[in-house]
Amino acid sequence: MFKALVSPLLVMTPDFVVVAANDSFLKLVARSQADLLGRDFFAVFPGNPNAPNDPDVQGAVRLRASLERVVATGQRDTMALQRYDIEASGQPGVFEERYWSVINSPVLGPDGEVKQIVHRSEEVTDFLQELRLSGERDVTRVRSELEAMRTDLYARACELQELNEELKQAHRQQRQTTSMLREAIERQRRFVFDASHDLRNPITGLVTELEVAIAEPDSDLHEILRKLLLDAERLNDIVNDLLELARLDAAPPAPTEPVDLTHLVIEELERRTLTVAVVTRLERQVVVNASRIRLARLLGNLVNNAERHTSTVIEISVTGDPPDAVLEVIDDGPGIAPADRERIFERLFRLDDACRRDPGGSGLGLPIAREIAHAYGGRLYAADHPTGARFVLRLPLEA
Repeated sequence: MFKALVSPLLVMTPDFVVVAANDSFLKLVARSQADLLGRDFFAVFPGNPNAPNDPDVQGAVRLRASLERVVATGQRDTMALQRYDIEASGQPGVFEERYWSVINSPVLGPDGEVKQIVHRSEEVTDFLQELRLSGERDVTRVRSELEAMRTDLYARACELQELNEELKQAHRQQRQTTSMLREAIERQRRFVFDASHDLRNPITGLVTELEVAIAEPDSDLHEILRKLLLDAERLNDIVNDLLELARLDAAPPAPTEPVDLTHLVIEELERRTLTVAVVTRLERQVVVNASRIRLARLLGNLVNNAERHTSTVIEISVTGDPPDAVLEVIDDGPGIAPADRERIFERLFRLDDACRRDPGGSGLGLPIAREIAHAYGGRLYAADHPTGARFVLRLPLEA
């Protein structure tokens, strides 16, 4: 975009070293990229030593002062008209009388310091020469043309300012995207490390039991097989959880259907054999649009978590709270500290009490449950409760 702009533009550092020039500028000054890039601006365009000593026509002096003001203030500086003679291409020491209108604009870094200067030049030599040769021209017409030129210069200055703002915005967005990518990579790295650690434990158990069976022919094979089965089941649970998370991350939500949460709770409790009592409070006709299979997985994970921590009883309630359907699972265990109520939804994170009560847990059940809730426009969170833990699922009611 910069290269193709019609306006002649040149970019330099705060110490006036040229770093970029577009095609319009190169054409205007009859120079190539090789003539400019990496060189001091005033070395490429020295002042005309034959110009009058009046500072008003010493373009190099006035332009340097303008650029220094930009660096010092961080503000745009406009030079409406100046004479700045430049050497003819291929003729060292031969200067052509040239007149310019110049706008110098800063490009600021995150710290507010000037990182670059955008130098925009509009040559008005032909226009001024025409004025000199047209002394009898109607004064009103001259003023009109001057006003038109000033209007055009202002419009182009605004264009440059807008371009500067777009570049700053793009830079901010790039930094934000880079930061987000770094965080995602770090989360993925930690997840892979922790998942590998969890998989290693049952694999180590399998290898140990097999080594015992081989080394001790008289060992109790039935007991060894029972332990192998437990480790294999543990591996299967972890792999299933990892696959479920991969599906939730990579695939769109499963097709939806009307699901009555009350019927879902009743069906799930009927097919389970729980070791603790369950008390339910279920309203009728609390219907949401979601995948029945995935909501059953979500409910199963919440019930498993409650059964692992409760002391005597689990409470399950289903209510309508328009515009949401609300499902709550409450246990009377040790509860969850407020500081940990978000951390428990991090993948593979486990509280000390959870590790003690179920050393084989994967730390993936609650994260999977939350991912499912989000997939269907809902929320899952841990809320206050006088005793024990209280998990609340809110999903949009069916219209």
